[in-house]
Formats: sequence, structure tokens, C-alpha cells
Amino acid sequence: MTARTSDIEKAAGVLRAGGLVALPTETVYGLGANAEDTAAVARIFQVKGRPPSHPLIVHIGGAEHLDEWVQDVPATARLLAEHFWPGPLTLVLRRGPRVPLEATGGLETVAVRVPDHPVALALLAASGGGVTAPSANRFGQVSPTTANDVRAELGDAVDFVLDGGPCEVGVESTIVDVTGDAPSILRPGGVTREELEAVLGFPLAVPSTSHVRVPGQHPSHYAPRAWVVLVEPEKVIAEAELAQELGHQVGVFVPASFAGAPVKAHAVVAVPTSMSAYARGLYGFLRELDQQGCDLIVASLPVEEGLGLAIANRLRRAAGPRPTV
Repeated sequence: MTARTSDIEKAAGVLRAGGLVALPTETVYGLGANAEDTAAVARIFQVKGRPPSHPLIVHIGGAEHLDEWVQDVPATARLLAEHFWPGPLTLVLRRGPRVPLEATGGLETVAVRVPDHPVALALLAASGGGVTAPSANRFGQVSPTTANDVRAELGDAVDFVLDGGPCEVGVESTIVDVTGDAPSILRPGGVTREELEAVLGFPLAVPSTSHVRVPGQHPSHYAPRAWVVLVEPEKVIAEAELAQELGHQVGVFVPASFAGAPVKAHAVVAVPTSMSAYARGLYGFLRELDQQGCDLIVASLPVEEGLGLAIANRLRRAAGPRPTV
């Protein structure tokens, strides 16, 4: 689906006027503001309920604009940008003076990417600048992959929703820190570790913790309202049926290897065999089980290679400890 030119122009006008626009990307829908407008950037944090220390990603229109936003770009970063932009890869670099500290959580580093979506690129061209855009949802909850997801969650808190159809990748971008001596993956995502290593020619670390703050590192993130429990694949059905017997409204992610097996549960999701299909549908599956009234979701982690690494990361965060009130 391609948005009308008039809608893109309207959205660009909203950004220039200091408003918030929900925009489609190939990964998830973002909640966008003019990256240089500190008041608009602050409003993103307010609408999402996001801690101001959590940095945002700055979306730019092309690799040729990179030096307008960052400084001291290493050859490794330019190589990755050349191969994967536009695309679901975010690079962490030293902040340039054009990026306000409000967008970086007070850090001297900034996360930058070029989205691979015609509507997002058209909006960036029309607005004439960079757009800060975390996922267009409340902080810590399931990311939106359709315009309707955004409307259902944020409603009138967004000034304009730019509909570009369903997101093709379905999980957020891969974040690579290129500020140190050796690049490392701070968040697995739409560009796989294997693809990055093939271009770089050396293995990449995926540290569980990092001194560099980036989006998606909160222990509980991408979480539905239902509690998520992770077990081994061969235990998913038994665990789900036991929880159902104990009175839970159980949603279950049945692994592809157990496809067709009978399950006594409130709602069942058949996990796709293809990891790209699984990634594209993951957040939709979680939203669907919430909508069906599930209070518990039982799932297992995929093999952590290719996009399976990103899917496993999202499921772990969805199952993470939640703040008490």
C-alpha cells in the first residue's frame, strides 16, 4: 500500500509544525517527530510514557546525509551503510551538533538508520530533515505493525497517522555499535548476524549488556497484557494444557515441529516454519491473543540463528519481569 501524496505532504507539514506523525517503516510503525525540535521530541516521551534516558533512533533519508547528523564515522560504518541502507539496520555513532541531547537520552552517541519503506522515505524527503521515531506504542508494550494498531493504542495522542500498509519485516532494526574498536550487535533485528558478518568478514559479539544505551534494552519490552511463559518446545503443549486446567485463559504458540497436534487451550497460534513469516507475524500474534482475552501465553524460543535470534530476543523481553505498581 502506498500513501497518497497529499497525505505525505500533510504529514510533513505536521512534523514541521512540531506535531507527531505515526509513520510506516519496513520494521514497525514509528512515532515520529522533527529530530531537531526539542519540544516535539519531548512529546514523544510523554505520549509513550518512555523514560527520558532511553535514546531514540534518528531516521534519515539516505546514507549521503549521514555526516549531517554524526561525526567521526569509521570505515566499518560506511561499509555497513553501503550494504544495508535503506534497510533494518541502525548504527550507533558519535552525535553531531545537529542532534539534540533530548533525542539521545543525554548521550554523546546517536542511533541512526535509513528506513526501507517508500512512504517513510517520501516523508523524510518532504519534511526536509531527520525524524526521531521509536515504535508507535506505549513504552514496553507490543510494537505496532499496522496503522490500525497505532490508532487502537495511541488514538488522538498522535496528530496524524500515515498509513503505509502492514510492515514487511515485523521486528525492529538490528542495532550495531560502531563507536568502539570492534563493532557489536546491541539489539538483534531485521538484518541478521550472519548477513553482517558476511559483509564485515569477522564474527560479531551480541553482548547481553552494554554500557551504550539503545532502544529495546529494558528487561520487560515488547510485552502483551498477558503474561508470557517460555518453556522448551517439547513442553509447550503440556504446559499450556496444565495452565488451562488451573483456570487460566491460555494462548499457546505451537512450534512448527508440533503442527497439527491437538491442544486444549483458549487460543492457539501455529508458529510459521519460515522465520521471516514468524518475525512478520510475531507482534500481530501477541496482539491477537490479548484481544481474545488470554491472561497467559505459553511459547518456546526458536533456534537462535538468522531472524530466529531477533525473535528469541523479543520473546525473552516479552517474558521479562514487569514493574510492580
